[in-house]
Amino acid sequence: MNFRSISQLFLFTIIFFTLTACGSNGEADSSGSTTDGSNQDTITIGQINWPENIAVTNMWKAILEDEGYDVELQLIEMGPQMAALAEGDLDIAPEIWLPVQDKNYYEEYKDEADFFEEPWYENGKVGLAVPAYMDDINSIEDLNENKDTFESKITGFEPGAGTMLTTDDVIQEYNLDYNLVESSEAAMITSVRDAAENQEPIVAPLWKPHFIFSEVDLKFLEDPNKTYGEVEEIFMASREGFDEDFQEVNNWMKNFKLNDDQLGELMVYVKENEENPIEGAEKWIEENQNVIDEWME
Repeated sequence: MNFRSISQLFLFTIIFFTLTACGSNGEADSSGSTTDGSNQDTITIGQINWPENIAVTNMWKAILEDEGYDVELQLIEMGPQMAALAEGDLDIAPEIWLPVQDKNYYEEYKDEADFFEEPWYENGKVGLAVPAYMDDINSIEDLNENKDTFESKITGFEPGAGTMLTTDDVIQEYNLDYNLVESSEAAMITSVRDAAENQEPIVAPLWKPHFIFSEVDLKFLEDPNKTYGEVEEIFMASREGFDEDFQEVNNWMKNFKLNDDQLGELMVYVKENEENPIEGAEKWIEENQNVIDEWME
């Protein structure tokens, strides 16, 4: 082998190992994917098993995937969801109720996550609710004198939710001789349905928008001390840097708004497709493309 052949072989060997090293470091190629299997276009959205949350998260999943993004919905309760957002392990927390219900989470994480300045829903209501047939119970102040009727029990849902934390405050504020029973949103709603069907007493922390109000005739108890607040607004929050990594999506989400009729219809469509909620979301999207076009201008 002559000198030129040896030199060429040596040069080829250097180039081969250089390319191999570059190809193994996980950097993205032009498609947005990396050689270690990750995908820069994946967006993670926190999901909570509440009707409006299931509806909205599936709606955004359908919209974004139609735009070419990969979207992962992570079912995670409110406290861990906000912690994951602050740590950068989650991209979007879609449902923060302010000024009262999730105030504690806002105060804890406002310097570690980006809370959107404008709400996507402006007509929220939260409070203790009882069936409308309970004529003699109309205020939170009526509960102590009727504690035997309710067995001193408030039927709640997932611990750590802002409304559950506020209900603990309500129990203290009104000196209620009651226990707040933790369960799940689905279990609480089943208990409300069963009580209404049998004309039995029940008191539960509920919120509007929620489909249960269209199924059962319920009323919110008066809250003279305004511990639950009055009108609640729902905001989104994102991890720090999301607005730079996904500028277009961030702008769409900042334009996102739903009124009572729009959110109510979306929730109905998704509930009608409980086995595959994204189908309900897609139906709503198809019928409301003009609304979505406004968000994506």
